[in-house]
Amino acid sequence: MLNKIEPPGSNKSTFFELLGGEAGGVENIRKLVETFYDIMDSDPKAQPIRAMHPADLSSAREKLFMFLTGWTGGPQLYIERYGHPFLRQRHMPFSINESARDQWMYCMIKAMEQLGYQEPLMTKMAEQLYGVADFMRNQHG
Repeated sequence: MLNKIEPPGSNKSTFFELLGGEAGGVENIRKLVETFYDIMDSDPKAQPIRAMHPADLSSAREKLFMFLTGWTGGPQLYIERYGHPFLRQRHMPFSINESARDQWMYCMIKAMEQLGYQEPLMTKMAEQLYGVADFMRNQHG
């Protein structure tokens, strides 16, 4: 559980620092990604978005982990390995509408809840991640 995370507005300036910084940020992001994909893989509400992914989620898990580590302000693992994320371009082959965006957010919020994120941090991260998820939409409705 992440009960020791300070809420936004504290002296911590990035999500990575709020998630534990050098001492625990990477481990906490890994837990978030693993929980996120476990939910996507098992929750019937996420079945449509799960169907967009390959049967083996290993690569998706690793790429999201690397991306979120950098996105939160930690080491730029994704960029170091793959270069600029070009998120929208990489997601264009998939039909992503509001429902898919909302399913992705459902899995992420549920993962944060399961891991015990404090409300201020969960709300702020969800707001920021919603912007990213909404940017991936390439279909109406």
